[in-house]
Amino acid sequence: MANKSQKSSKSPVNIKKGDTVKVIAGKDKGAEGKVISVLREEQRVIVEGVNRIKRHTKVVNQGGRAGNTGGIITTEAPIHVSNVMLVEGDGVTRIGFRRDEVTKRRPDGSTYKAERSVRISRKTGKEI
Repeated sequence: MANKSQKSSKSPVNIKKGDTVKVIAGKDKGAEGKVISVLREEQRVIVEGVNRIKRHTKVVNQGGRAGNTGGIITTEAPIHVSNVMLVEGDGVTRIGFRRDEVTKRRPDGSTYKAERSVRISRKTGKEI
Protein backbone atom coordinates (compact mmCIF):
# COMPACT_ATOMS: atom_id res chain seq x y z
CA MET A 1 0.00 0.00 0.00
CA ALA A 2 1.42 3.39 -0.98
CA ASN A 3 2.18 6.11 1.53
CA LYS A 4 0.65 9.56 1.21
CA SER A 5 4.05 10.89 0.16
CA GLN A 6 4.40 8.20 -2.54
CA LYS A 7 1.22 8.97 -4.50
CA SER A 8 1.36 9.10 -8.28
CA SER A 9 1.84 12.44 -10.02
CA LYS A 10 -1.26 14.61 -10.10
CA SER A 11 -2.47 17.23 -12.50
CA PRO A 12 -2.00 20.81 -11.26
CA VAL A 13 -4.81 22.78 -9.63
CA ASN A 14 -5.52 25.73 -11.95
CA ILE A 15 -8.18 27.33 -9.74
CA LYS A 16 -6.99 30.15 -7.45
CA LYS A 17 -8.34 31.79 -4.32
CA GLY A 18 -10.82 34.52 -5.23
CA ASP A 19 -11.97 32.91 -8.51
CA THR A 20 -15.70 32.56 -9.13
CA VAL A 21 -16.53 28.95 -9.93
CA LYS A 22 -19.61 26.91 -10.82
CA VAL A 23 -20.21 23.41 -9.44
CA ILE A 24 -20.69 20.96 -12.34
CA ALA A 25 -21.20 17.72 -10.38
CA GLY A 26 -22.52 16.56 -7.03
CA LYS A 27 -25.38 17.56 -4.73
CA ASP A 28 -24.75 21.30 -5.23
CA LYS A 29 -24.62 21.10 -9.05
CA GLY A 30 -25.30 24.48 -10.66
CA ALA A 31 -24.31 26.54 -7.62
CA GLU A 32 -21.85 29.40 -8.07
CA GLY A 33 -19.53 30.82 -5.46
CA LYS A 34 -16.19 32.39 -4.71
CA VAL A 35 -13.21 30.17 -3.85
CA ILE A 36 -12.27 30.71 -0.17
CA SER A 37 -9.18 28.50 -0.16
CA VAL A 38 -7.33 25.93 -2.27
CA LEU A 39 -5.93 22.69 -0.82
CA ARG A 40 -3.32 21.82 -3.46
CA GLU A 41 -2.06 18.56 -1.91
CA GLU A 42 -5.56 17.08 -1.76
CA GLN A 43 -6.70 18.70 -5.06
CA ARG A 44 -9.70 20.26 -3.36
CA VAL A 45 -11.22 23.72 -3.08
CA ILE A 46 -13.50 25.35 -0.51
CA VAL A 47 -16.25 27.38 -2.21
CA GLU A 48 -18.40 29.96 -0.45
CA GLY A 49 -21.94 28.65 0.16
CA VAL A 50 -21.29 25.22 -1.43
CA ASN A 51 -21.09 21.78 0.28
CA ARG A 52 -22.24 23.10 3.65
CA ILE A 53 -21.88 20.72 6.61
CA LYS A 54 -22.99 20.91 10.22
CA ARG A 55 -20.47 20.22 12.94
CA HIS A 56 -21.50 19.65 16.56
CA THR A 57 -19.10 21.24 19.06
CA LYS A 58 -18.70 20.67 22.78
CA VAL A 59 -18.61 23.37 25.44
CA VAL A 60 -14.98 23.94 26.47
CA ASN A 61 -14.47 25.69 29.80
CA GLN A 62 -10.69 25.93 29.69
CA GLY A 63 -9.04 29.34 29.63
CA GLY A 64 -11.83 31.35 31.25
CA ARG A 65 -13.32 33.71 28.69
CA ALA A 66 -11.35 32.07 25.88
CA GLY A 67 -13.47 28.88 26.12
CA ASN A 68 -15.94 28.40 23.27
CA THR A 69 -19.62 27.71 23.66
CA GLY A 70 -21.10 24.52 22.33
CA GLY A 71 -23.59 24.20 19.53
CA ILE A 72 -24.00 23.41 15.87
CA ILE A 73 -21.68 25.23 13.48
CA THR A 74 -22.37 25.26 9.74
CA THR A 75 -19.26 25.52 7.54
CA GLU A 76 -18.17 24.76 3.99
CA ALA A 77 -16.41 21.45 3.32
CA PRO A 78 -13.85 21.00 0.53
CA ILE A 79 -14.95 19.64 -2.85
CA HIS A 80 -12.74 18.10 -5.54
CA VAL A 81 -11.36 20.50 -8.13
CA SER A 82 -12.69 18.34 -10.99
CA ASN A 83 -16.24 19.16 -9.86
CA VAL A 84 -15.89 22.91 -10.45
CA MET A 85 -15.31 25.12 -13.52
CA LEU A 86 -14.21 28.73 -13.73
CA VAL A 87 -16.97 31.25 -14.51
CA GLU A 88 -16.18 33.79 -17.23
CA GLY A 89 -18.84 36.23 -18.37
CA ASP A 90 -22.15 34.37 -18.52
CA GLY A 91 -20.72 30.84 -18.95
CA VAL A 92 -17.98 28.51 -17.77
CA THR A 93 -14.59 27.93 -19.36
CA ARG A 94 -11.52 25.76 -19.10
CA ILE A 95 -8.18 27.30 -18.18
CA GLY A 96 -5.09 27.40 -20.36
CA PHE A 97 -1.69 29.04 -20.07
CA ARG A 98 0.28 31.31 -22.38
CA ARG A 99 3.89 32.50 -22.06
CA ASP A 100 4.25 36.27 -22.58
CA GLU A 101 7.60 37.96 -23.08
CA VAL A 102 8.16 40.87 -20.68
CA THR A 103 10.98 43.32 -20.04
CA LYS A 104 12.31 43.34 -16.48
CA ARG A 105 14.58 45.83 -14.80
CA ARG A 106 17.54 44.98 -12.54
CA PRO A 107 18.37 47.05 -9.43
CA ASP A 108 21.31 48.64 -11.29
CA GLY A 109 18.94 49.98 -13.99
CA SER A 110 19.74 47.58 -16.84
CA THR A 111 16.89 45.65 -18.50
CA TYR A 112 16.50 42.08 -19.72
CA LYS A 113 13.84 39.94 -21.41
CA ALA A 114 11.98 37.23 -19.48
CA GLU A 115 8.84 35.13 -19.90
CA ARG A 116 5.77 35.28 -17.69
CA SER A 117 3.07 32.59 -17.54
CA VAL A 118 -0.48 33.94 -17.84
CA ARG A 119 -3.80 32.14 -17.28
CA ILE A 120 -6.12 32.41 -20.26
CA SER A 121 -9.68 31.38 -21.06
CA ARG A 122 -9.80 28.44 -23.47
CA LYS A 123 -13.17 29.67 -24.77
CA THR A 124 -12.22 33.27 -25.65
CA GLY A 125 -8.42 33.33 -25.43
CA LYS A 126 -8.53 36.36 -23.13
CA GLU A 127 -6.34 36.74 -20.04
CA ILE A 128 -8.05 35.82 -16.77
